[in-house]
Amino acid sequence: MPFTLAAAVSFEEEIKKSRFQAIAVPVENEQAVKDFLEMNKDLTTTHQCWAWKIGHQVRFNDDGEPSGTAGRPILGSIEGNELTNILVLVNRWYGGIKLGTGGLVRAYGGCAGQCLLLAEKIELIEKKKVHFACQFNEWAIFQYELNQQQVEFKEDYTATGVEVEALLRIHQIQPLSLKIQDVTRGREQLHIVEEEEHD
Repeated sequence: MPFTLAAAVSFEEEIKKSRFQAIAVPVENEQAVKDFLEMNKDLTTTHQCWAWKIGHQVRFNDDGEPSGTAGRPILGSIEGNELTNILVLVNRWYGGIKLGTGGLVRAYGGCAGQCLLLAEKIELIEKKKVHFACQFNEWAIFQYELNQQQVEFKEDYTATGVEVEALLRIHQIQPLSLKIQDVTRGREQLHIVEEEEHD
């Protein structure tokens, strides 16, 4: 069962006068990754190396360190902890002593690993994107239902009614599907939106 982080966590250590700081955060999508990296851009650092994993998608960046010495070991720590929907950023402030490639791999991977040991892990609850339509007079019923179950949704008003997109946990799909058929007397169906795999 995949896990993600309950909240952001950070860890700092000094290795041969270089300061390393790892920050791990849960992320839902690539936009969240971009936003976080943008917000945490730090010009005082020598390197800002990172790795993220969302579902089956992974990316990593050595940010000027020798290829394979930073991003990949950070990703290794993420995968070693069986985590997903997570971004780990490791900042380095160079202290004047070169670590060598083996030292860099240990420093980045180790700092990320220590950071993840501190993190509270939670089971990742899979959600599916669903779509359904209803008439204006039916929307209040569904809106109430979605709010009661704390479902994320967005509605779009059209000429004929309301188009709704929502993120449902697996166990919520069947009951909502029945409710839609019931309220709309079989006129509307709940559709699961198949996510396109982007490589």
